[in-house]
Amino acid sequence: MALILESSVREPRLSEVATQIADILQEIRFGSIEITIHEGKVVQIERKEKLRFDNKK
Repeated sequence: MALILESSVREPRLSEVATQIADILQEIRFGSIEITIHEGKVVQIERKEKLRFDNKK
Protein backbone atom coordinates (compact mmCIF):
# COMPACT_ATOMS: atom_id res chain seq x y z
CA MET A 1 0.00 0.00 0.00
CA ALA A 2 2.90 2.39 0.62
CA LEU A 3 3.81 2.20 -3.05
CA ILE A 4 0.32 3.28 -4.08
CA LEU A 5 0.39 6.27 -1.73
CA GLU A 6 3.86 7.26 -2.87
CA SER A 7 2.81 6.99 -6.50
CA SER A 8 -0.31 9.13 -6.00
CA VAL A 9 1.69 11.82 -4.17
CA ARG A 10 4.32 11.99 -6.92
CA GLU A 11 1.92 11.94 -9.88
CA PRO A 12 0.99 15.67 -9.92
CA ARG A 13 4.69 16.59 -9.81
CA LEU A 14 5.47 14.19 -12.66
CA SER A 15 2.70 15.77 -14.68
CA GLU A 16 4.18 19.22 -14.03
CA VAL A 17 7.66 18.03 -15.08
CA ALA A 18 6.27 16.40 -18.23
CA THR A 19 4.44 19.63 -19.11
CA GLN A 20 7.62 21.68 -18.66
CA ILE A 21 9.61 19.31 -20.88
CA ALA A 22 6.89 19.31 -23.55
CA ASP A 23 6.80 23.14 -23.53
CA ILE A 24 10.57 23.33 -23.99
CA LEU A 25 10.46 20.78 -26.83
CA GLN A 26 7.85 22.84 -28.67
CA GLU A 27 9.83 26.08 -28.35
CA ILE A 28 13.42 24.99 -28.96
CA ARG A 29 14.83 24.87 -32.51
CA PHE A 30 18.53 23.98 -32.00
CA GLY A 31 20.00 22.82 -28.72
CA SER A 32 19.56 20.31 -25.94
CA ILE A 33 17.61 19.57 -22.78
CA GLU A 34 19.34 18.05 -19.75
CA ILE A 35 17.26 16.50 -16.96
CA THR A 36 18.96 15.99 -13.59
CA ILE A 37 17.55 13.31 -11.28
CA HIS A 38 18.41 12.71 -7.61
CA GLU A 39 17.00 9.75 -5.70
CA GLY A 40 14.45 9.07 -8.44
CA LYS A 41 13.11 12.64 -8.56
CA VAL A 42 13.64 15.31 -11.19
CA VAL A 43 15.41 18.18 -9.47
CA GLN A 44 16.55 20.29 -12.42
CA ILE A 45 15.87 20.84 -16.11
CA GLU A 46 18.47 22.73 -18.16
CA ARG A 47 17.74 24.14 -21.59
CA LYS A 48 20.66 24.99 -23.86
CA GLU A 49 19.70 26.69 -27.09
CA LYS A 50 21.87 27.63 -30.03
CA LEU A 51 21.17 30.74 -32.08
CA ARG A 52 22.43 30.54 -35.64
CA PHE A 53 22.96 33.48 -37.96
CA ASP A 54 23.43 33.36 -41.70
CA ASN A 55 26.30 35.74 -42.50
CA LYS A 56 26.33 34.99 -46.22
CA LYS A 57 25.77 38.03 -48.47
